[in-house]
Amino acid sequence: MKIIFSKRCLEYSQPGHPESPERVRSTFEHLKDHYEVVEPTPADVADLLLVHTRDLIDRVSAGNFYDGDSPAYPHLAFYARLSAGAALMALKLALEGTASISLMRPPGHHAGKNFLGGFCYFNNVAIAAAKALDKVRRVAIIDFDCHHGNGTQDIFMGSDRVLYVSLHQSPLYPGTGYRSELNCRNFPVDAFTSGDDYMKIFSIALDEVREFSPELVAVSAGFDTFKEDPITNLGLDIETFERIGEAISSLGVPTFSLLEGGYSSGMPYCVQAYLNGLES
Repeated sequence: MKIIFSKRCLEYSQPGHPESPERVRSTFEHLKDHYEVVEPTPADVADLLLVHTRDLIDRVSAGNFYDGDSPAYPHLAFYARLSAGAALMALKLALEGTASISLMRPPGHHAGKNFLGGFCYFNNVAIAAAKALDKVRRVAIIDFDCHHGNGTQDIFMGSDRVLYVSLHQSPLYPGTGYRSELNCRNFPVDAFTSGDDYMKIFSIALDEVREFSPELVAVSAGFDTFKEDPITNLGLDIETFERIGEAISSLGVPTFSLLEGGYSSGMPYCVQAYLNGLES
């Protein structure tokens, strides 16, 4: 297991914004002495164009947009490309047989083909999954963030080579993912769902993945499902994340993970538990 991280992603912030440098700084500090750390490089525009329109890329690059949750920070395009580059590094390691997790920000799963939002500018997991299709026939994306990955669904809806599976609190932002559509299998869960009940649903979701027989698994790993997260309302404890990691590991498929949400002070321990499960 390797960690992909650059301290450059700590350089931007907005006072009071939950998607803060501290959430990844504390997680990296907690884990850095236990895993090899790999520095990412920014993704090329050609990689972004695998899933995004030129219009979106140009708007992000110029800061020519307004979204209340997703500020147009100075040098934002560099930070977003660096986070996407970390996803591509995670993909490369997975194809070489090494599991990894990117702890980079900004996250990505709310960014669609031609839209941004929800703290996301470019869709990291989608970029890596699209790139992977040059090497493998089928990719499954497992998303256990508390919010539905509407951007990932927008990008891959109807693909016969990508399966998107999402467990998410519902109703909740962004107000999508109420039902499964084509290759996008959605499992909305109620607020305050316990870890035991969540894992029953997760087991059903993984059956969908097994039936798809992917050659690669990409994970949108959101730790805002933790019961102490300040902006969500699920009931998962730290042990549940180890069980999630164990369940994904049981698929026996090369896997890489990318950080999405997670805004509590307990996130470092949730991530550690998840990695312990993956390595079991």
